[in-house]
Amino acid sequence: MNYFMTMYAYKAKRNDGTLVKGKLESQDKKEALIELEQLNLIVYSIKELNSALYKDIYIGKPIKSKDFVLFLRQFSTLIDSGILLLDALEILSKQIDNKPLREALEQIALQIKEGISLSEAMRKYPKLFPNLLVNMIQSGEASGRLDDVLKRMADYYEKQHRLKQKVSTALTYPAVVGAMAIMITIFLLVFIVPIFADLFLSFGEELPAYTQFVLNLSETTQRYWWIIILSGILVVYIFKELTKRESTAFIIDGILLKVPVVGMFVQKSILARMTQTLSSLLNSSVPILEAVDITSNVMSNRVVKKVLLESKQSLERGESLSIPMKQHWMFPNLITQMITVGESSGALDEMLHKVAEVYDRELEEASDKLQSLIEPILIVFLSAIVGAIVLSIIIPMFSLFETF
Repeated sequence: MNYFMTMYAYKAKRNDGTLVKGKLESQDKKEALIELEQLNLIVYSIKELNSALYKDIYIGKPIKSKDFVLFLRQFSTLIDSGILLLDALEILSKQIDNKPLREALEQIALQIKEGISLSEAMRKYPKLFPNLLVNMIQSGEASGRLDDVLKRMADYYEKQHRLKQKVSTALTYPAVVGAMAIMITIFLLVFIVPIFADLFLSFGEELPAYTQFVLNLSETTQRYWWIIILSGILVVYIFKELTKRESTAFIIDGILLKVPVVGMFVQKSILARMTQTLSSLLNSSVPILEAVDITSNVMSNRVVKKVLLESKQSLERGESLSIPMKQHWMFPNLITQMITVGESSGALDEMLHKVAEVYDRELEEASDKLQSLIEPILIVFLSAIVGAIVLSIIIPMFSLFETF
């Protein structure tokens, strides 16, 4: 996603009548005016500079996961130490390096001075502050437990960050090796195979069918490389478009969960995130219906999202949260049984927390196993590709040597 801070040109006067001209970055025109008023300036002209030259554009997320966790941890520590909310925001805005977050905190501090609540001010920056965090802060403001909520959210997002790192570490290696395999194959077909093709042609000998196939593939790659690249881009584009459709995305998410080896790993990571989120919400006194609804919105996998929504409907009918989960293949007995026990004992948040810890440990073990299993498979795969191309060259070489 792109994150934009708009540049405004303004003309204003100081209290002594001195004319001031300048440029100011802000989220919108209203906030720009508020910021200028805070500087004791009397604004009589302000206009947006639409040129892309005056905009900061951030490709991808405007803040990294680890920076966001650090911000929450620092924010939680300051509030827990008894520092006033406004002072804490001003302290953080001065020491945070991330520009979008720093500017957002400056604007939030100005809005709080006007009497706007922290959650309401944060809600204006959805690309920086997730809905889950904003809702939890709103709950903390209403209950007077903002310090506890911030601490829980810092713990929660720290766990989520570690979870993402585990998933990323496990899946990055095969992706890198796969990309290397493609690049090596293209290199051999475009630069190495043609050298031997000319050599074979000069001898005029009939080539084995397998060698001829590789030579034809090499010639096609050289001649139509741009079509191959465009086709790759087109496939990626079509896939992204398909994932935007709920029905297609639901099927893709379901297939992903059933892929051998990788599917089990993805399943554990999803269940770990789901139980962590639901446990944190319930522990913060969020009503269970609202907690399940928020958790379903947090989940990116449509299969889990659908089951959670069915669980919410089950609760609305006065039935157990676990009934739809028991009927679905993705949810193991451990989760459904622990939820049932938690509901009957009134300690659902504690039971979910224990399940989250179990899956967190299992995910770490699964990550190590996945890497140890995939590594030799990928090495064999890469060796097979290179070996197949080299073999297509060596086979006719033996025939040529026999003629001399």
